[in-house]
Amino acid sequence: MKFGLFHEFPCHGDFSQREVFAESFELVDEAERLGADGVWLAEYHFLPQRSVLSSPVTVATAIAARTRRMRIGLAVQVLPLANPVRMAEEIATLDHISQGRLDFGIGRSTFAFIYEGFGLDFSESRGRFDECLEIILKGWTEEQFSYEGDFYKFENSCVVPKPYQQPHPPISVGVTSAETFPMVGRMGYPILINPSRVFSLAELKDYIAEYRRARRDAGHPGEGRVGLRVPVYLAETAAAAYEEPRASTEEAMGRLGEIIASTASGVGVTDDRLAQADRIRAMDYDDWLRDKVVYGTPEAAVERFQELREDLGLTEIIYEVNFGCQIPHNRQVNTIRLLSERVAPLLN
Repeated sequence: MKFGLFHEFPCHGDFSQREVFAESFELVDEAERLGADGVWLAEYHFLPQRSVLSSPVTVATAIAARTRRMRIGLAVQVLPLANPVRMAEEIATLDHISQGRLDFGIGRSTFAFIYEGFGLDFSESRGRFDECLEIILKGWTEEQFSYEGDFYKFENSCVVPKPYQQPHPPISVGVTSAETFPMVGRMGYPILINPSRVFSLAELKDYIAEYRRARRDAGHPGEGRVGLRVPVYLAETAAAAYEEPRASTEEAMGRLGEIIASTASGVGVTDDRLAQADRIRAMDYDDWLRDKVVYGTPEAAVERFQELREDLGLTEIIYEVNFGCQIPHNRQVNTIRLLSERVAPLLN
C-alpha cells in the first residue's frame, strides 16, 4: 500500500500568502526527504481563508523541479474549468519535467460557486467533464484530431508534446458522492475517495463493492485501484494524538458543515446538502475520530490502516496532516516522519 501526502497549501493564522508558499514547499521537501511515496495537490478557488492552491499544475511543476524521487499527483484537477487542449499540453509538459512521475487525478468539484466564479454553469459540469477527458485523451494518443460536442469544437488540433509516460500519465477520478462510484467503475478508472462530506469510513465498503461490480460488468480487467484521502495525525502517545489536533479538527468540522449548507440550493445541485450538513453538525470530536480520521500512535495507525486495507481493498492512503489548517508545521513533519518510519514499512 502506497502512502502519499495530500497538500492544500493552506492559509492559517496571520501568515502572509508568501509565507504560506514558503512553508508549504518546505513540507514537500520534508516529505521527499522522509520517504513519502508521493504528494497529491488539491485545487481551490476563491477561498483566501483556506488555500492559495488555485494553480496546481504550476505548483506541481515547481515540485517536480525540486524533487527527484516521489510521485506528484493532482487530487483533483477540476477538468470543466479548463480548455481541454491547453490542459492536455500542460499536463504532458509536466509529465516530461517530472520524468514520468505524474499521476493525473481528475474531477468536477461539488461546489457551484467555483463554476459561477469562472462564468460557467454548474449544471453543465458532468457533460463538460466527459467531453474534456475525451479530448485530452485524443490529444495525447492521436497525432492530429478533430472533435465536435455540445461544449467543445476543435478542427485539426495537435497536442505537443505528447506525454512522457505512454500512452499517458495514470488517470484516477475523484469520487465524493454515492452515484459516482458505479459511474467511474463503468469508465474503468481507479478512484480517489474523499469521504469527509458524505461518508464515514465504515460506510465505504458497499460503495467500493458497487464500483468494482460496475467495473467488471463493463468488461474492465482487474479490481481497480482505490485511493483514500483521510486526515492523519500521529504522535508518540495516544493522549497527544487525541488532544493536539483537536482544535484544528473541530475548526474543520464546523467549516465543512457551513460550506455544505451554504451550497445546498445551488444551480445543478442534485444531492441533499442540508441533510449532509445536519449530519456533520451533529457529530462531535469523538465521532469524527471513530468515523472520519486516523489519529493515534504509530502502532494504532498500523492496526487501523490494516483494517481499512482488508475491509476496503485500498491500494493507497492519501494522508492529510493539517486538517483544519491549524496544525503547527513541526507537528505536521512529525506525522510524516512517524508514518514513513514506523507505519508504512509494516504495511508494504
